[in-house]
Amino acid sequence: MNEAIRPGPGNPPQAQETPVLSVVVPTFNERDNVTVLYRRLETVLAGIAWEVVFVDDNSPDGTWDVVRALARRDNRVRCVRRIGRRGLSGACIEGILASSAPYAAVIDADLQHDETQLPKMLSLLVSGKADLVVGSRYIEGYKSEGFNKQRAGASALATEVAKKMLRVEIADPMSGFFMVRRDRFEQLAPKLSVHGFKILLDLVATAHGTLRAVEVPYTFGARQHGESKLDSMVALDFLGLVLAKLTNDIVSLRFILFAMVGGLGLVVHLATLFIALEVIKVPFAEAQAAGALVAMTSNFILNNFLTYRDQRLKGFALLRGLIAFYIVCSVGLLANVGVAFSVYDQEPIWWLAGMAGALMGVVWNYAMSGLFVWRKK
Repeated sequence: MNEAIRPGPGNPPQAQETPVLSVVVPTFNERDNVTVLYRRLETVLAGIAWEVVFVDDNSPDGTWDVVRALARRDNRVRCVRRIGRRGLSGACIEGILASSAPYAAVIDADLQHDETQLPKMLSLLVSGKADLVVGSRYIEGYKSEGFNKQRAGASALATEVAKKMLRVEIADPMSGFFMVRRDRFEQLAPKLSVHGFKILLDLVATAHGTLRAVEVPYTFGARQHGESKLDSMVALDFLGLVLAKLTNDIVSLRFILFAMVGGLGLVVHLATLFIALEVIKVPFAEAQAAGALVAMTSNFILNNFLTYRDQRLKGFALLRGLIAFYIVCSVGLLANVGVAFSVYDQEPIWWLAGMAGALMGVVWNYAMSGLFVWRKK
């Protein structure tokens, strides 16, 4: 190769040297940003053996196709296209585990994180001064060009909650920009949640202070293309993650969400039961069955929207999933009605009997839902 010609999109390196740094980029509908980010990485990481692993959640805008075009021109670029599952944390975990370098960085594709800090972050890890380097928004030197007052306020509140409840000591556990030793990450990976947005918080909380962390300030840029992926569901993800970590991961985030939906379903069940008994005046057995059916339907809709949104069913699959949900819960329904009728026969208190019956199916419904309704493809 002519030494005057740099490897790049038009002139890929003929022999890829073993990378020292893997940059993991989770993507969803970022086709207008990935090429710009790649070019920035190429510039800032000149002289460093690196690779970039884009983990795309089957973006409708074809982000994965743009990444594959880059990969055909430069073998330092890799594309992991995920079908049937979504979520930033899961994408980061898969990307780091699929990487080949001893050090892995996580950076957003929206161009808001400061890639110019990557060499400095890598130097801190290579020198042995840290196991984890965090791009922090809460230390001196941080600047913001893409300031969003509402988002910043929510992040600050979540940071304080996380630090107090989970005893996390770093200043910015909610950051999405960090670099970690891959061997340390692999040790903790089996205990991490694949759901939600806050992979760094999960990583630090799971490590229980065993990761030597250093924080560096950076400049938070303005989004150039596309829309933010943060929505109202992030707060629910955060709450679930905190509760899961407080219980030492005995209760998973998905189960917590499933239980929350189940609690709402109980209210729906009791309301339907009351209307059927007191307004429509139907016999208790029929009223209890109606309450269970309405509650099952509402639970399915809410679980599809919240609990299993990374595997959300759409179109014909939605109807098929609802039917499957009815079928797998049929045993729970029979137990529900049987137990409730038995309690009501002994003590005719409608709400007590209804609650006893409804609680019978919770564990069954959760287990069977994961196996037969929202099963991973």
